[in-house]
Amino acid sequence: MALIDVVKWNAPKGVYAIKHPTTDLGTWTQLIVQETQEAMLMKEGRYFGPFGPGRHTLDTKNFPLIEKFMRIPFGGKTPFTAEVWFVNKAVALDVKWGTATPMQLKDPEYNIMLPVRAFGQFGIKITDTKKFLEKLVGTLPAFTESSLNSYFKGIVMARTKDLIAEHIIHKKISILEISAYLSDVSELLEAHLGEEFAEFGLGLQKFRVMSISTPEDDPAVIQLKGALAKKAEMDILGFNYQQERSFEVMQAAAANEGSSGAVMGAGMGAGMGIGMGAAMGGQMGGMMGQLNTATPPPGPAASPFGAAQTTQFFVHLNGQQMGPYPVATLKEGVATGQFTGETPVWREGMAGWVGAGQVPELQALFQPAGPPPFGGGGPPPFPGSSGGDTE
Repeated sequence: MALIDVVKWNAPKGVYAIKHPTTDLGTWTQLIVQETQEAMLMKEGRYFGPFGPGRHTLDTKNFPLIEKFMRIPFGGKTPFTAEVWFVNKAVALDVKWGTATPMQLKDPEYNIMLPVRAFGQFGIKITDTKKFLEKLVGTLPAFTESSLNSYFKGIVMARTKDLIAEHIIHKKISILEISAYLSDVSELLEAHLGEEFAEFGLGLQKFRVMSISTPEDDPAVIQLKGALAKKAEMDILGFNYQQERSFEVMQAAAANEGSSGAVMGAGMGAGMGIGMGAAMGGQMGGMMGQLNTATPPPGPAASPFGAAQTTQFFVHLNGQQMGPYPVATLKEGVATGQFTGETPVWREGMAGWVGAGQVPELQALFQPAGPPPFGGGGPPPFPGSSGGDTE
């Protein structure tokens, strides 16, 4: 039997533990452990050690447990059979992780399900050699980076999904803004995942989330980003969605001048548009705004002055110049209480903005209905008359 005199291992990259191929050992065998390693002897299902960095002579005097493994001495040596395990305790900082498929998470700000991808990397170090060999390595001849990934990929991804979702919901952070909180998420994941890694004799170090993002081609993401872009545009222009819809209705009414039926239908829609702000939570505010000091706009080119049904008026509401609208449209505004005799108006031929109640064509809109004819005959007496028979 040839007994090996020196047992050592040069750890290649990506290998965390390996069993030395030689099992025939003897006293006076030199066990050489390098600076970033630890060694363990295994005999009859039990681990002995660990042996730290340096040179170790396997001698019953120094290691009494070896004595029980001795055979018949020969050549001044006591032979025995045992497995030698070398464990690489250097820190590996390039263990990568990532979601194979997007996670479906509910955005707390917009209440919409969005697909989320995440990836990053972390460092790993074997902190308890015996626990690591017992719980992870077992009977494997070696434990490599691929072995580590296969063992912990499921754990990392399950905990990552749960903790990212909890952080987003607890902090009420939109998924579209989560990239600004990567450091906080990384620290949270490192603290929770570290406890699970420690159960296997591993220390988790510098767990980093490099990116949390949504696929750009996903329909839900495209729709949400389009809505946000529209909202930003309206914020820049200084009005909201209800006002935008109101303006669109009014413009449609102004464009439908061709027939009386179309004008009336559009006028009703525009009248509702005038009152939409009040009905939607006071978006239009007070009806009396600041008058526009600039020269009044030109009236419609094809509006003959004096024809009450075709004359169109510009109105000034809440600091906004609107119109022009036909009288039928303004009548609907009077019916809803949004257009009053004090509302500033202007039409072609007028010198400036005046209250609607001062315009002859519009005065009839604000006058209450007169009393019914007295006795069924003719109009009532003219105020100031004697009421008797005429000559």
